[in-house]
Amino acid sequence: MLNLLWVDEENQVCPMDVRIYEPKEDGKTKNDHFRELLTQAKRREVKPEAVIADSWYSSLDNLKFIRDLRWNWVMGLRKNRSVNKKQKLEDLTIPEDGLTVHLRGYGWITVFRFVAKSGRTDYIGTNIQNPTKQQIKSLVRKRWEIEVFHRELKQTCGLEHCQSRNGRAQRNHIVLSVLTWIKSADVRRNNNFTFYQQQWDTIKQAIAQQLRCELTMA
Repeated sequence: MLNLLWVDEENQVCPMDVRIYEPKEDGKTKNDHFRELLTQAKRREVKPEAVIADSWYSSLDNLKFIRDLRWNWVMGLRKNRSVNKKQKLEDLTIPEDGLTVHLRGYGWITVFRFVAKSGRTDYIGTNIQNPTKQQIKSLVRKRWEIEVFHRELKQTCGLEHCQSRNGRAQRNHIVLSVLTWIKSADVRRNNNFTFYQQQWDTIKQAIAQQLRCELTMA
């Protein structure tokens, strides 16, 4: 399942499109779906500050595709990505304010190095002109929203609970889960509570209703 999300300045999330990865049926790769999602967004006149994704989607073809759409991008790059004259990112000394490198087949980009408390090192590249580390850090944080979105789909919208083995029914179930998330998000914003509070309130109401029915029957 590939999702395209819009994340605004207040980190409010809006699902914009979805694709189901099933190469046996349509012969499409994840990168094919990725570019289709962006193409459709362009047709809808979406104007993002940047396209943000992890290193899985930072192939040369994808980066050039985003550039052709006249959009900026902020993407994870693998540590062994070759830049300049066959140098690897992990072998470069990258200052705090980033390093301009030449990505073969693409052109000049800026790369930042982020080290997590766990010791994990991430390399983030961008075609944004004169970016600051804080700017890139803020944009990268927005990428986490898609992980939260997937978790909430599973835990509060029944995404993984489809009992059907029919492909069409499974797709319907997935889309209905996303629509449920959208409706739930609207209720959450209007009432200022979390999805988990919302889920618990639903459970409490169901229990209360069941108890009232049992008392009535008794």
